Amino acid sequence: MATLEQNGNEVKGQPVWAMNQPELINSLGADSQNGLSEEEAESRLGCYGLNTLETKSKQGALRIFLNQFKSSIMLILLVATAISAFLGDWTDAIIIGIIIFASAVLSFFQEYHASQAAEKLKDSVAHKVSVKRGGQNLRIPSTELVPGDLLLLSAGSLVAADGIVLDSKDFFVNQASLTGETFPVEKEAGTISNDASLAQRNNMVFMGSNVHSGSASVLVTHTGMATVFGQTAHHLLLQPPETEFERGIRRLGSLLTEVMLVLVISIFVLNILVDKPVIDSLLFSIALAVGLTPQLLPAVISVNLSKGAKSMAEQGVIVRRLAAIENFGSMDLLCTDKTGTLTVGVVQLDHLYDPDGEEPDTIKELVWVNASFQTGMANPLDEAILRSLDLNDVKAQKIDEVPYDFIRKRLSVIADMERGRVLVCKGAFAEVLKTCTVVRSQNALQPLDAAWKEKLEGKFAEWSAQGYRVLALASLTITDGQVHFSKEDERGLCYEGSLLFMDPVKPGIAENLADLKALGVQIKVITGDNKLVAAHLAHSLGLADPVINTGDMIDQQSDQALPIIAEQTDIFAEVDPNEKERIILALQKRGHVVGYMGDGINDAPSLHAADVGISVENAVDVAREAADFVLLQQDLGVLEKGIREGRRTFANTLKYVFMSVSANFGNMFSVAGASLILPSCRSCPNKSY
Repeated sequence: MATLEQNGNEVKGQPVWAMNQPELINSLGADSQNGLSEEEAESRLGCYGLNTLETKSKQGALRIFLNQFKSSIMLILLVATAISAFLGDWTDAIIIGIIIFASAVLSFFQEYHASQAAEKLKDSVAHKVSVKRGGQNLRIPSTELVPGDLLLLSAGSLVAADGIVLDSKDFFVNQASLTGETFPVEKEAGTISNDASLAQRNNMVFMGSNVHSGSASVLVTHTGMATVFGQTAHHLLLQPPETEFERGIRRLGSLLTEVMLVLVISIFVLNILVDKPVIDSLLFSIALAVGLTPQLLPAVISVNLSKGAKSMAEQGVIVRRLAAIENFGSMDLLCTDKTGTLTVGVVQLDHLYDPDGEEPDTIKELVWVNASFQTGMANPLDEAILRSLDLNDVKAQKIDEVPYDFIRKRLSVIADMERGRVLVCKGAFAEVLKTCTVVRSQNALQPLDAAWKEKLEGKFAEWSAQGYRVLALASLTITDGQVHFSKEDERGLCYEGSLLFMDPVKPGIAENLADLKALGVQIKVITGDNKLVAAHLAHSLGLADPVINTGDMIDQQSDQALPIIAEQTDIFAEVDPNEKERIILALQKRGHVVGYMGDGINDAPSLHAADVGISVENAVDVAREAADFVLLQQDLGVLEKGIREGRRTFANTLKYVFMSVSANFGNMFSVAGASLILPSCRSCPNKSY
């Protein structure tokens, strides 16, 4: 068996997407024609293990419960309980013990299910795959895939491992779960630069994606936890970062510990200097130190957080991690995707313009015929057209269809209409424009010369800059009674107009953002959409001069420079999951308490990294499990209520801390001073007390 050296996305120290095919095949000890032999595959399976997202041993209920006692405050109280019991004060020992136990139980029940996220990932990739082994096509469980296997993919296949495309035909893959890209991406053989981002690796397929159309043979390079998908699962195994509130409680515990240590030593030494008995002085010093501790603090925190969780549940927010409620109160940055949060999340047809900038009914009829008669894959753009245009009374009869494909990027429907037999073509602007030789202007046909092309391309650029997705519409009148058509018939067309689609911003979102700003919370948009769409969104939200940066720019920045740039940026466009997480960590380095809102598998690392991870009810299981909060509705108004509730809970907790600690300090220092003056019990006539 060939010795394979795998590290992340590398084989023998090189990124697999940048290696030429012969070099990669040789490095993997593979056979691009016949695939691995059964014996070799079995040997490699023993070496690399099953192609599953193996996790560390799950934390049991007992371990999660014991973790509740790790905080310094809890440890101090446990010591206080032990000292009280040692001194024979069983009443105090029992009371403090009950408080500690009750606080731990409340926190335990809120966090018990948080360790299940990786299991959700494992379940999502259990299926069989087609491979070529020993020259034969076989169906095997996906768990038995190994590096070097020849994986055969076709439309509808789930991709069960990371690999390099060896050859393909019209091969498009939906990898939105990993990169957030809305539309399928074409994959083809070739090499790309070493520093290509995840979304730019068009010669690779990734575990967790699925084939939209076409077919391909893929050389498996990484399986299990070595895949990009597996690295996402690895993030879910990490402990969530310490919240700002937890840091505050830890610092308070550290401060109390230091004060108690100084107090014990000082009081003990001073009492010895004034000839107090050694044992009495030691016990008295320890008792004072214990009395300084706010014994009810864990209970107060747990009760406040539980009450806050109940109030937030009534507002449509499910709390999965109690300590994060406090972070709602101190959060000053919220990072979110635009789709469904800032926008409605439903594409709609905004405008239908002819070349002169008008919206005549004739164009609407052509668009409606194309969208209503096409029988290819369902897509949100045609659905938006049919929602927008209610033209069921149009008299038309379908004759034929030239289906959409990702090479032509257009779709043609041939129908008999009142004007005669017409081929109606709709698709990507550039692809439709190249089929046209004339343009319809003022109800007359004009040659599509250089001036017209410049004008149409200028409008396309203008609309794209405004964030619209622009499609073009063209037609051809059929005069010879032809009934069967192919893509070769899409020539000599007449340019009829342009379709502008938009995912509109939510009603009232500007007010929500203003309310959040009034609370001191700034919104930063992190999206996989292109820069032009992001710019349009910014203007729609009232940002006059937004600072927009792309994922490529993020990759080029050092860890020292990125925090400053991230803090000054309003919108991050064209980013992948790793870049999202890096942005959040950079903002935290600048002292911000960062919230992140996401609903996809690709959002899980960012949800873990953020101080406040927020997901929604209809999100994928992994995102929900990674989040601190789950919204029953994707609404920033709910978040505003959560922030107010977090601040209220935080304020109530601080009131007790200030009152308890200040009172205890005063009492303890008074008693400590008095101990230097008053005689010890051993010098009293009555030794019974």
